[in-house]
Amino acid sequence: MRKSVLAASMLALTVAVAPACATKKFVRTEVGNVNGKVDTLTGTVEETQERTRRNEERIGAVDEKAEAAGRSATSARAAADAAAASAKEVDGKVVTVNNRVTAVEAASRRLVYEVTLSEDQGNFAFNKSVLPDEAKARLDKMVADLKADPKGIFIEIEGHTDNRGTPEVNEKIGMERAEAVKRYLYEQHQVPLHKINVISYGEDKPVAPNNTRDGRAQNRRVVVKVLS
Repeated sequence: MRKSVLAASMLALTVAVAPACATKKFVRTEVGNVNGKVDTLTGTVEETQERTRRNEERIGAVDEKAEAAGRSATSARAAADAAAASAKEVDGKVVTVNNRVTAVEAASRRLVYEVTLSEDQGNFAFNKSVLPDEAKARLDKMVADLKADPKGIFIEIEGHTDNRGTPEVNEKIGMERAEAVKRYLYEQHQVPLHKINVISYGEDKPVAPNNTRDGRAQNRRVVVKVLS
């Protein structure tokens, strides 16, 4: 009887211990699996953090280069602005010098001969720039007189009109008349072109009232000035 009780007790103890041992083994296995997953996840996180760190370093390097490029561009713009300002200053000085040279040249020139070719003297007709024979004859005489008493001369030719028509048209006609005289002096008398200057005043410098036919005829003219 005592042996039977002991055997039963041992059997119960075995049954009770066996599930307990099985449970602990399962737990250890599951814990091991979880730890492995945690280790894997930790490694992944660390790799991600390392990639993020490298990317941040690259971004920082790009930002530094961008800032350096921006500073270079700003410096380049500043240099360009300074160069433009210097060029503008030089241009201003050149204009000032040229104006002074022109003033000196004008002051040093002296009028030695003047011829006026106007319609009232049988020369340029209304709205025409063709050089009439009368005008050619007066230019021939002028050149002959200059050759008889040669000097270092400079010729200015001014074109003028009356006030009929638009200012633009009158300026154009005045220039065409002055150019006709210049061309005649060069082609017929070989006057060097660099010694001839032409300008058109159009209707701006009348010598007589434009409200009469005779006054308008006087204003339609070319003035040839010989300067030494």
